[in-house]
Amino acid sequence: MVIEQIKHQLDRMVPVYRVVDMTLTGRSIEREACDGEDCGATGDNRVEALRLADAFRARVIDATTESFVFEITGNSAKINQFIGLVARSALSEVSRTGVAAHQARA
Repeated sequence: MVIEQIKHQLDRMVPVYRVVDMTLTGRSIEREACDGEDCGATGDNRVEALRLADAFRARVIDATTESFVFEITGNSAKINQFIGLVARSALSEVSRTGVAAHQARA
C-alpha cells in the first residue's frame, strides 16, 4: 500500500515512465551520492577529516585552507556512518541525492 501511494505521488510530481518495486524483483544494487562541506578543517580536525575521507573512499572535490567539500557514494548506511564521524569536526552542509537502484542480473 505504501509503494502504491509513492507511485501515485510521483505521477503527480514529475513525468514518470515506469516505476519498479525493487523489493519484489529480487537482487538489486543501491547507491546514493552525498556532498558535504567541512568548515572546521583546521589543525588536527583537518588531518582527521582527510583520514576519514580516505577510509571511506570519499573524494575531496574542493579545498581551501579552512574547509573541504567531500563527495562520497555508496549505500545509505555507509554515508550515514561517514556523516556521523565527520560531523564531529564541524560538518556544516550536507546534500544527498537519495537512493538510486538498479536490478542486478542473475
